[in-house]
Amino acid sequence: MIHVRKSADRGQADHGWLFAKHSFSFGDYYDPDFMGYRVLRVINEDQVKPANGFGTHPHKDMEIITYILEGALEHRDSMGNGSVIRPGDVQYMSAGSGVLHSEKNPSPSETVHLLQIWILPDEKNAPPRYGQTHFPEIEKKGRLRLLASKTGEDGSIAVRQDMKLYASILDSGMSTSLSIEKGRHAWIQIARGAIELDGKILEQGDGASLDGEKNLLFTGKENGSEFLVFDLP
Repeated sequence: MIHVRKSADRGQADHGWLFAKHSFSFGDYYDPDFMGYRVLRVINEDQVKPANGFGTHPHKDMEIITYILEGALEHRDSMGNGSVIRPGDVQYMSAGSGVLHSEKNPSPSETVHLLQIWILPDEKNAPPRYGQTHFPEIEKKGRLRLLASKTGEDGSIAVRQDMKLYASILDSGMSTSLSIEKGRHAWIQIARGAIELDGKILEQGDGASLDGEKNLLFTGKENGSEFLVFDLP
């Protein structure tokens, strides 16, 4: 069974410098029916204004993945990592036993638009670690490209959880598929455009959960439709 979470039903927060939409309870937004899904705890769609960002703050025992849609984001952390990530880049930080980091939009004129994803780890108090990989658009066009996995297979980022994260970009009429195995679950998040899944149209910002074994067929309804698929325990 597929359950759709419409974009308009998400929580939202407007902080002036930051406009955010929350698929699950986060910060001041609380919905007991949407505290996360399986080990997926947070999907925030953030738009950060130029020359603004998140000051240095702590995290612990959380797998954090950042997926850039437009613009650029500058990252610095207490592990000594510093970089600027752009569309096509996927950034990973395992907070483990504790880490401090900051995120800033370095542009004086362009808003950065991103998805911030938190996943519960399968071990606690592990040493913090960082990863970053660029996945060209061609690798996502017309297919599901593996971005993150427990084992780091197929050039994906290795994370501390038995999950897989895929991304795809479909033009109108283009299709791709994924089989969800028995005992597994899936969450689909539309980053832009629109797709058809199991007879349902999912548009930008929509999410959907799937419980039970299923072969998922995704068909693009608009050119450049981009979405993420989480295969979860």
